[in-house]
Amino acid sequence: MTQDPLRRFSVEGKTALVTGGSKGIGAEIAHVLALAGADIVITGRDRTGLQETSAKVVAVGRRCLALEADFRTVEGPVSAAAAALREFGAIDILVNNAGIARIKRLLDAPLEDWEETMAVNLRAPYLMAQGIVPKMIERGYGKIINVSSQAGVIGIDGHASYGASKGGLNLLTKVMALEWGPYNIHVNAVCPTVILTAMGIENWSDPVKAGPMLDKIPLRRFGQPVEVADLVLFLASPASDLITGETILIDGGYCAI
Repeated sequence: MTQDPLRRFSVEGKTALVTGGSKGIGAEIAHVLALAGADIVITGRDRTGLQETSAKVVAVGRRCLALEADFRTVEGPVSAAAAALREFGAIDILVNNAGIARIKRLLDAPLEDWEETMAVNLRAPYLMAQGIVPKMIERGYGKIINVSSQAGVIGIDGHASYGASKGGLNLLTKVMALEWGPYNIHVNAVCPTVILTAMGIENWSDPVKAGPMLDKIPLRRFGQPVEVADLVLFLASPASDLITGETILIDGGYCAI
């Protein structure tokens, strides 16, 4: 391992695939990884958002491949993984960030919400890994970061399908780490609290709604997208080479109570 601390936190020369990279946390992750030296593949359904993220990556001197893909389908992640490998030959860092939330109480939630949530939040990371990991095994190196949620660790009212999908993703992370660790592939999950993306701001700007949630967070604030992206960078870099199979909360202490 290099003695240079800056290089230990670098991903220079690596290629990272970030799903859900057209906006929010995914767009910030793609930008931060590019700033740290990686070429980037992003996927998403929002063509305009993909173009905006791609422009930010290119502006810092890195390559960017933007792929339109619908992760509600089986074909979406399968075709995205194949296209990324055709372009770059191999992916060093896979960030399974794409996700949806259908917030309804159990007795009010239609089956369609459950199935769509499981498809995007749990099946798609499984399929992406199946597509990308064989080349990682062949090369003896890989980093996988699954973007989960504190709702996958504790029960939250109205989050039945979302929480179940993220809880499943956390356990999938552990099995991936167990099976692929012998090939020098590190797999971890990050579990954020409310993050103030554009959607987060829209959903949590009402003090009446936000107050009770903030009261449960010792730091008394929500997170910023760059704070999640920085944790992902750490897990993608050589600095985290002894960490695998972990679900890391980034929640201001919410789950410490």
